[in-house]
Amino acid sequence: GFSAALPYFLVFDTLSAWLRASGLSLEVIGFFSLVTLVSSFKFLWAPFIDRARVPVLDGWLGHRRSWMLVCQGLIMLGLWLVALSDPSRSLGTIAVFAVLVGFSSATQDIAIDAWRIEAAGTSKQGAMAAAYQWGYRGGMIVAGAVPLLLAQAYGWNFSYGVMGALMGVGVLAVLAAPREE
Repeated sequence: GFSAALPYFLVFDTLSAWLRASGLSLEVIGFFSLVTLVSSFKFLWAPFIDRARVPVLDGWLGHRRSWMLVCQGLIMLGLWLVALSDPSRSLGTIAVFAVLVGFSSATQDIAIDAWRIEAAGTSKQGAMAAAYQWGYRGGMIVAGAVPLLLAQAYGWNFSYGVMGALMGVGVLAVLAAPREE
């Protein structure tokens, strides 16, 4: 849950604060909200994620966890690329990286939901959903507050770099999670 909330709120909420601090207009910031549409259309590629195997990782981690790990790697990469960018000079580049993070985050959601269903029996589905929600709420708090505090002290680029590294929490969770049935 933590690794699902973190990129979602970094791209869809916290990025707006960075863009505003960079002096961009509300119209431009509003245009960035279109990135949120990616999550609304994840049902379009969910069947592909359900059927396609990730070479090498699939045999080692299983189908769902391999997709989670690939997505988390792409999210980390996207957040680090955002961190290396300057909104006042390369707004289009940041938009591309934001779409990469948004798409990877939505794909990760597909894999997480499928893994939760397949990794535990019916009697444990409530506990799985609760654990996911606790992690998600924690990710919301971290993605909403920590980047602002870090940006104030060290700058937005450093802040997003740290947030990219925090996706390591999800990587560790995937590696420690049981293989789905």
